[in-house]
Amino acid sequence: MALFNPKQIKGTSLQIGIYSAITVFLTYTMVFGFRKSFTVATFDGYEIAGYSYKTILVLSQMLGYMLAKFYGIKYISELKRSGRGKIILLLTGISWLSWLFFAIVPPPFNVAFLFINGFPLGMLWGVVFSYVEGRRSTDFIGATLAVSFIFASGFVKTVGAWLLVKFNISEFWVPFYTGLVFAGPLLIFVYMMEKIPHPDREDIAARTHREPMSAEDRKAFIRMFLPGLAACILIYCFATIFRDIRDNFGAEMWKEMGFFDKPELFAQTEIPITIIVLVLVGSMVLIKNSYKAFMLSHIFISLGFICAGISSYLFVGGNLAPVWWMTLVGLGLYMVYIPFNSVFFDRLIATFKHVGNVGFLIYLADSFGYIGSVGVLMSKEIFKVKLNWVTFFSNSVIVLSLAGLALTIFSAVYFMGKHRAMLDAPEIKKA
Repeated sequence: MALFNPKQIKGTSLQIGIYSAITVFLTYTMVFGFRKSFTVATFDGYEIAGYSYKTILVLSQMLGYMLAKFYGIKYISELKRSGRGKIILLLTGISWLSWLFFAIVPPPFNVAFLFINGFPLGMLWGVVFSYVEGRRSTDFIGATLAVSFIFASGFVKTVGAWLLVKFNISEFWVPFYTGLVFAGPLLIFVYMMEKIPHPDREDIAARTHREPMSAEDRKAFIRMFLPGLAACILIYCFATIFRDIRDNFGAEMWKEMGFFDKPELFAQTEIPITIIVLVLVGSMVLIKNSYKAFMLSHIFISLGFICAGISSYLFVGGNLAPVWWMTLVGLGLYMVYIPFNSVFFDRLIATFKHVGNVGFLIYLADSFGYIGSVGVLMSKEIFKVKLNWVTFFSNSVIVLSLAGLALTIFSAVYFMGKHRAMLDAPEIKKA
């Protein structure tokens, strides 16, 4: 029981913030060890009714993730503080057990276990973020947690590729053994995360009290901010689709560009992205005014679209090397994606002081984001589109960047107007 009820740490706000940032980063990195390692395998020679076996696997896991996001709109928004450590270990344990059955059950019947793996993992971000939202240091902590997506994706794939190449482990067993590598450290970091104290009075004064949301609270929030939320969800949907393509089919893209059996490339491209995004987004903790930080996050997102679009345009024209392109397009996409998973929604709630929590908003956005990802992959398979992933990805990102930039400008203008209206009408319902 001590694992789930350890004594909470004490210290200054800075000390607690640093401890929290390191702990949630390491925890979610371990969680990723149970999710993405299978993507290092190409599963050449395997098909299901003429469809790509690898794509069917990715789709199955995405469907689990997508349904988890829809369920999480209610579950995560209503999540209470007690029992969260047990929830993390239970959900991760189910996902790991699914990899065991994936390995021992022959294709095509093992596809179902990717769905079983994806659903519990899709709930975990909201549980982990609930430990750290609503604090003066949430920008930095949230950015650290969010960039774990980038670092962990490359790190876990490197571990998986290392097991595949160096130990000649079967493609079907790589995910289970990768989970074995990460299981012990996960226990340690969940224990450390349970020691994070709740937000103090100054945190609540600066960022608004965060509490579980009822169905009526959720409906009221959507009604109040519908046009802006719709634009944000579309932006996030674009970023999710292409982040997932880069994440799930990176091995295929490296192979198409002439790089294969180089597991270190996954980490080499993701580590600099991790550092740059962490510095950019984490530095927003220095901005105490939540409205200014909220508007600045729109600028970060705009710069991300510009970076992804220009780097892809140069690559298509033969003026940028593959490694530089994969790094810069990844940087741009994560500059769009990471703010939504760290500072954007937290500062939105703090700006307008409306009843809410970040889990509700991110799961609302995530649910539609995964609809987009699943839709792209299903269209490819149903219509038998023979894609060169590099060509499709690079050209699509150029179009995405233009549309995303326009939507980001609309969002900024909309929320500026909302903020002015709030200042002119202070009787607006406050939390």
